[in-house]
Amino acid sequence: MEYDLSSIIKNFKIEGTFLDAQPFGSGHIHDTFLVRTAEEAANDYLLQRINNYVFKNVPQLMSNIEKVTKHIQKKISLSSEREAARQCLTFIPAKDGKYYYQDSAGNYWRVCIFIGDSRSYDVVDSPEKAYLGGKAFGKFLALLADLPADSLYETIPDFHNVEYRLDKFHETVKKDPVQRVREVLDEIKFVAAREEEMKSIIRLGREGKIPKRVTHNDTKFNNILFDDAGNVLCVTDLDTVMPGYIHYDFGDAIRTTANTGAEDERALSRVSMDIQLFEGFSRGFLEETRAFLTETEIDYLAFSGKLLTFTIGLRFFTDFIDGDKYFKIHRQGHNLHRARAQFKLLQSMEEQYEAMKAIIKEIAEG
Repeated sequence: MEYDLSSIIKNFKIEGTFLDAQPFGSGHIHDTFLVRTAEEAANDYLLQRINNYVFKNVPQLMSNIEKVTKHIQKKISLSSEREAARQCLTFIPAKDGKYYYQDSAGNYWRVCIFIGDSRSYDVVDSPEKAYLGGKAFGKFLALLADLPADSLYETIPDFHNVEYRLDKFHETVKKDPVQRVREVLDEIKFVAAREEEMKSIIRLGREGKIPKRVTHNDTKFNNILFDDAGNVLCVTDLDTVMPGYIHYDFGDAIRTTANTGAEDERALSRVSMDIQLFEGFSRGFLEETRAFLTETEIDYLAFSGKLLTFTIGLRFFTDFIDGDKYFKIHRQGHNLHRARAQFKLLQSMEEQYEAMKAIIKEIAEG
């Protein structure tokens, strides 16, 4: 669809004169455009059409992002105002003061300053890079540790709630809408054998033994920006920042950072958890977070890798049984291949679990 981007961005309080706009990035949720300005001294901008099918309440979404970015910027600017603009995303208000604009067709838009001379990485190829990833997400959480979790909205309810995901799974198996259950009896047994253990974090939270915190909830490595010298700049993709448990962020980062195979790897022999990447990420993460984490939170960090791998695998598996309604597929059986790859990764974590716990303990006490 064609949009009049020069007219849309005029509704925001940007500096400089619109020069041109081009599609930017490879994101699957929002439509993103790089807007260049004519003046050399002016910022360039990222203009996004927000997907309000995925994010039903855009005012709440942008309220969360405004609170989080302003909280981080206030802390960073105490040491360097210039660095604050590169170490945290800066969103620009619309002319009515809101951090979004709704056009006449009902589309929602937002604008942030483009951070130039930066890059992200899809592959973690060394413990050193994993360490930097751990530092980046750990620092992000540390900067937000004193922001009350209940001050934010839940932008996607039950996003990482494994009890909710298991309920949906059992409902789908019972309905068996496209007659696929008989193909996957082994995988169903795999889930059943682990489901009670996987409710541990939810139970601890319910019992008040671990606190809700402001968490990112989508800690893929490519959500970190680096400068050209390889130094961490900031964490991006703040749409899912909301109340959660610290284990959701650590666990999903391990799931995506330390996997030796692709998320949808069909050759399962290639899928395992690289313990050196796990150690690198854990060391960076705990350097930034151990000062404010509770003993119980630290005790369950290793487990959280298993939890998030199980949860994401379960979501892929449920969607396969349901007829591939949620996740986009690119081949027959794609969601089943994704699920099997996650379950194989989980098995690798189970085999190395004692070593994972020992690494966390050594770092936390060191």
